[in-house]
Amino acid sequence: MKKRRIGSSDLYVSEIGLGCMSLGTEENKAIRIIHEALERGINYLDTADLYDRGLNEEFVGKAIKGKRDQVIVATKVGNRWEEGKDGWFWDPSKAYIKKEVKESLRRLQTDYIDLYQLHGGTIDDPIDETIEAFEELKQEGVIRYYGISSIRPNVIREYVKRSNIVSVMMQYSLLDRRPEELFPLLREHQISVIARGPVAKGLLTERPLEAASNPIKENGYLDYTYEELKTLLPTLKERAAKNRSFTATALQFCLYDPVVAAVIPGASSVEQLAENVEAASSPSLTAEEYEWLKQHTKSSIYELHR
Repeated sequence: MKKRRIGSSDLYVSEIGLGCMSLGTEENKAIRIIHEALERGINYLDTADLYDRGLNEEFVGKAIKGKRDQVIVATKVGNRWEEGKDGWFWDPSKAYIKKEVKESLRRLQTDYIDLYQLHGGTIDDPIDETIEAFEELKQEGVIRYYGISSIRPNVIREYVKRSNIVSVMMQYSLLDRRPEELFPLLREHQISVIARGPVAKGLLTERPLEAASNPIKENGYLDYTYEELKTLLPTLKERAAKNRSFTATALQFCLYDPVVAAVIPGASSVEQLAENVEAASSPSLTAEEYEWLKQHTKSSIYELHR
């Protein structure tokens, strides 16, 4: 599988990574999916301390044992929970980040994290203190690089200006093109986009729209009403069918701009994983196909957090 460089780092990741959040809580199945991903050429695993309260990191740690040098491991920090209590709260403090990284390292059974990401963020955070924590972890050799997972333009701009982030993870797909307004800024500073949600909750796959969740049927998806989706998706599928699967078209759309280093669809089965990997090897979009897809979808921007 083709690889791309994350920002100005020396991390070269497979164009399709594995978003581990959807692996579930059955250990053997989760590890089998990760092993299958590695065998199929995926070298980039994205997890977070929050996923199943650390269990997801534990599965990743067990799966990569003996293969650590073959894998780029990304995890996230900032959502804090306490044993015995429901829910979590936001804590981007230096003290918490430096304490929690040790827990992630223990669960992942490794002594370093390739890409450590702030799992959210607000403009009211102690941003300089957060950056200081990541910079110290870099100097200590505990993390190689850091980034943020955020869709907020005001937060992203502050980290671009004040930190050495190499990546910004954002939800990005044919049905959610809001990140595109930030592409020029990120490109200028050699910062990559990691695209999550590239198949828009399964809407951009071969699965029929009728199989969508009830919330989508009632409220649509982002800027699209359910009625709009009923008209739009068949049009997009028909166009895609000429050269590649609909899933492949969706993933290749995200990969068209080189500012995107990787797309990380989730996979809750080996079959889903195989479909994602196959999509990675399908032909890249032509300029004409890319422009046609842009003309037929909405170019929205983030209304909040400006």
